[in-house]
Amino acid sequence: MKFTFTEKRMDSSEELRAYTMRKVGKLDRFFKTEGEAAITFSIERGRFLAEITIRNNGLFFRASELTNDMYASVDSGVAAIERQIRRNKTRLEKRLREGALERDDVPSFAPAEDEADEEFRIVRNKRFSIKPMSPEEAILQMNLLGHEFFVFKNMEAEDAISVVYKRRQGGYGLICDDGEEE
Repeated sequence: MKFTFTEKRMDSSEELRAYTMRKVGKLDRFFKTEGEAAITFSIERGRFLAEITIRNNGLFFRASELTNDMYASVDSGVAAIERQIRRNKTRLEKRLREGALERDDVPSFAPAEDEADEEFRIVRNKRFSIKPMSPEEAILQMNLLGHEFFVFKNMEAEDAISVVYKRRQGGYGLICDDGEEE
């Protein structure tokens, strides 16, 4: 697995990096091909935040954990990603290594995250390539990332730009471009 480390408002030790590489590297057993891991260490209000993002075979797995100890944050983040993989194992079986999910002893719960509402201020810009996929794959990817919506090229609608989103009443919604200009 290829690792990229980023530090915000702190310096990480070589021991912490080695520990993180060992822990996150164990997730490589789930994948057929070598993946990429981006790990960000930071301090927020005196607590340690570890953000772990793993990219493999077009899928993204992300976890962000805030604890009083950076090593505990790394452990919690790795456990959260493993829970994501196990929770979605039937949908991921085509993309994961065969036999990767033989042992199923991890509890399937995920902590809720609260986000503060911001006014109409753009605080982050992201660029990414939009890949063609089915709405079901887009929903899976959205859930793996922990997002409320996901933009993709809809293979079922002649590669029209589409958005899947979580509905407050439950279930999912799909917004498709019909291709007509007004």
